[in-house]
Amino acid sequence: MKYFVLACLCVVALGVLSLFIGVSDVTPATLLDPATSAHAFEMLMVSRVPRTLALVLAGAALSVAGLIMQMLVRNRFVEPSTAGTVESASLGLLVVMLLAPGLPVILKMLVAAAFALAGTAVFLGILRRVPLRSEFIVPLIGIMLGGVIEAGTNFVAYRYDLLQSLNAYMIGDFSAILRGRYELLWISFGLTCVAYIAADRFTVAGLGQDFTTNLGLDYRKVMALGMVIVSLVTATVVVTCGVIPFLGLVVPNIVRLVIGDHLRRTLPWVALLGAALVISCDIVARLVIAPYEIPIGTIMGVIGSGLFLYFLLRRRGHGE
Repeated sequence: MKYFVLACLCVVALGVLSLFIGVSDVTPATLLDPATSAHAFEMLMVSRVPRTLALVLAGAALSVAGLIMQMLVRNRFVEPSTAGTVESASLGLLVVMLLAPGLPVILKMLVAAAFALAGTAVFLGILRRVPLRSEFIVPLIGIMLGGVIEAGTNFVAYRYDLLQSLNAYMIGDFSAILRGRYELLWISFGLTCVAYIAADRFTVAGLGQDFTTNLGLDYRKVMALGMVIVSLVTATVVVTCGVIPFLGLVVPNIVRLVIGDHLRRTLPWVALLGAALVISCDIVARLVIAPYEIPIGTIMGVIGSGLFLYFLLRRRGHGE
């Protein structure tokens, strides 16, 4: 328990540090100076606090979504960006741009979630029909499915001159997060709480259909609940701040190495580490070429892909 409290304090410290990094002069000194306090406080509440909250919510929710997907698929190399879920959500956004561009953000999120759910269902359907001789085949199938969906989406977007608008959603970037533009992410916080309540069911479902049925649980309902949570979280994050690749893959694997596979025990740690990693990447993104920013999706892509390769090679080195 003391380690968890210490980890929480580290996340809080990173969050406080994030509040005072940026182009605008927002520091404890400017907040306390009567001549600049009004402007600094307004900038803090309009931009810095919403951005930091968005980082925490998105990081925690995406990490938990990746953990749930890994439990349901029974493969630790799967997450929304390697299962076609993210690409399906982007296809839903493209459909909204074409057919109903004036829809409110909440409805755009629901359409993207519906497409993400459909894409995840297609991915699971393919897995049932393909002989899985190695666990490395599962993420390979997901990446191939995502590539097909992304190629079709980009073709249609290019055909209707919407490629630039679509790419704005596909690059994880928190620079445009302001008060009034991040509140949708609180939905992902609620879904994370639901995932914690149903953690034991997901753990049982991860042991297989026969085992789940023998314990008196409805395997299909548990799978459906997990898919809905993953799809809604993915759609919420993509609509609000774009795609953050590999986050739901590397964080659960890091936690699993230390704590194990029990979902109720690992889920708070996964959420905490996901939030800490996203905040850290955002701080790096703001400092590398200050006063300009690198999209956080780029930083996370570099770190996540490296860790992904490490976990792959580690599994092969252990002969698993």
